[in-house]
Amino acid sequence: MSIRLAVACAQTGSLTAAARDSHLALAAASRRIRELEVALGDTLFERHARGLLPTAAGRVFVKHGLTLLQTMEQLGTELTDLRHGIARHIRLCASSAAISQFLPPLLARYGELHPQVRVDLEEQVSEAVVATLREGRADVAVFVEGPDTNGLETQLFRNDELVLVLPARHCLAATKTPIAFTDTLDEEWISLTAGAAMLQKQQQAALAANRPLKLRMQVRSFDAVCHMVASGLGIAVLPKGASLPIIKTMKLSWRPLTDAWAQRRLLVATTVGRPDAAVTSLVDFLLQPSQNAKAKGRNK
Repeated sequence: MSIRLAVACAQTGSLTAAARDSHLALAAASRRIRELEVALGDTLFERHARGLLPTAAGRVFVKHGLTLLQTMEQLGTELTDLRHGIARHIRLCASSAAISQFLPPLLARYGELHPQVRVDLEEQVSEAVVATLREGRADVAVFVEGPDTNGLETQLFRNDELVLVLPARHCLAATKTPIAFTDTLDEEWISLTAGAAMLQKQQQAALAANRPLKLRMQVRSFDAVCHMVASGLGIAVLPKGASLPIIKTMKLSWRPLTDAWAQRRLLVATTVGRPDAAVTSLVDFLLQPSQNAKAKGRNK
């Protein structure tokens, strides 16, 4: 309770609000914070007229306190699931490209075949996916090839293609032939947030051409990218399989790219060493040729 209270104090900047959220009287909440500081041997908050401000020690405590609270919540969830017959949770971290194009039907089918296993999915950009796996916060990672995979065991998961997404009446939409990325560098660009594999490829290609990438806006989803393009705010590069349904719905145009980097590989990775049987089972399922064939069929 004291950890949750201290985190609430840091988040709200108010002992009164934190006490209310924790269902404590103000005096009881104040006493618990003082007792926590005595136990730690450090001051967590500076008191002032407008409320509380975390000290350096307070910021460290809150960072680790959040992790502890999340771990306790996960522990409670897994214990509850265990009582209901779910024997194993597998933490899967994946990039947007993998989730939007391939993973949902595969995970649904895996769940049907293995009802005693629950796959907890987290979405991140590819760089963050690899970092999450390295830090032990994921059991399996699926991401676009590019981040450093030294020390990880990787296998090919799928291939995908990046295409140029344009407003319907854009001048580049007039041609039916593939377009070179360097021929688009006079345009303003919409992209995903930093760490996205697509953005890194674009930046590398612009740097190789000794040209700037005129990055106007960065958003968090393919859908948001397409909305920006539809509004005439710029052009974009997106995975073909994931973006075609959105492109058709918004009546946008798209063109293939001539650049070799537009053909991408998605990898599935685990940490080096022998993973447990449940993790091995999930990875083997994702890599089955029959599952590849089903996924390709759905993306036609």
